[in-house]
Amino acid sequence: MIDASDRAVFGSKDGDIGYEPTYGGVTSLFRRPYSRDLKGVDITTWGIPYDLSVSNRPGCRLGPRGIRAASTNLAWDGGPWPWGFDPFTRLSMVDYGACTFDPGVPGHVLEEVYAQAKAIIETGTFLLGMGGDHSVSYPVLRAQAERHGPISLIQIDAHCDTWDEDPKRIDHGSMFYHAAQEGVIAPERSIQVGLRTMNDKTHGFHILDAEWVHENGAAAVVQRIKEVVGNAPAYLTFDIDALDPAFAPGTGTPVCGGLATWQGQAIIRKLGDVNLIGADLVEVSPPFDHAEITALAGASLLMDMVCLIASQKPDPV
Repeated sequence: MIDASDRAVFGSKDGDIGYEPTYGGVTSLFRRPYSRDLKGVDITTWGIPYDLSVSNRPGCRLGPRGIRAASTNLAWDGGPWPWGFDPFTRLSMVDYGACTFDPGVPGHVLEEVYAQAKAIIETGTFLLGMGGDHSVSYPVLRAQAERHGPISLIQIDAHCDTWDEDPKRIDHGSMFYHAAQEGVIAPERSIQVGLRTMNDKTHGFHILDAEWVHENGAAAVVQRIKEVVGNAPAYLTFDIDALDPAFAPGTGTPVCGGLATWQGQAIIRKLGDVNLIGADLVEVSPPFDHAEITALAGASLLMDMVCLIASQKPDPV
């Protein structure tokens, strides 16, 4: 583990969220220490800088770096609004760095992601991923399913990502089709929120499209999520293109009519009774971003996920 002197070097210190100026210091996620020693670690954040399966604009391989840099805006003493506590006084979190793979052998990349995710998950830490394109969720879900059984997926996204594909082909629009066919996820207790693209086949997934979200609100969305998922092990995946391009221009496949950032946050903040076993946020593409709008939205949503997990732990004595 990182000792107190190392924490000072890495830009975090015991018992608080941060203390360095936003424009300086190390850009780990929320100023957490970089470490690959996961003994006693509650949450491990991990970047998966892969975007070889995008179908439109590239660049989300730079997403983890962009999110980390924007997250310095959130690393303030006292904790984030409106949670009312500092999550890092309740739990231990480290930044594990990036998944490593050889882009010269693209057919092996997802297997590399799977193997490395499995090693992290086996330590018992909560794995909080940062993409990369959305296909990276597939190998992580495979690793989670080996530990927990078929997973209930909570997918917040503009796209269903369940278009039928040849079994040998996976991109960022088909990986959940394959995951469902393989029994990695259980469609009958999985739900997709914010969709606004057409697919004639639901493959058994429950769907709340963007119009339903706008008309019914975050509380109704979460009530429906809990009805579908129940107490089953659930994985939360948030594609940043779930947000309207006005709130997230920096993504590969933007679709108008989406959620506002506050709607995405409101949904996450109300998921306290859900049995989350892992989560990720994907598809932030800094080359198409403006003024870090998308990266900051991504970092803010990840902070809410961290606080959601921390809220289930007792106050420090």
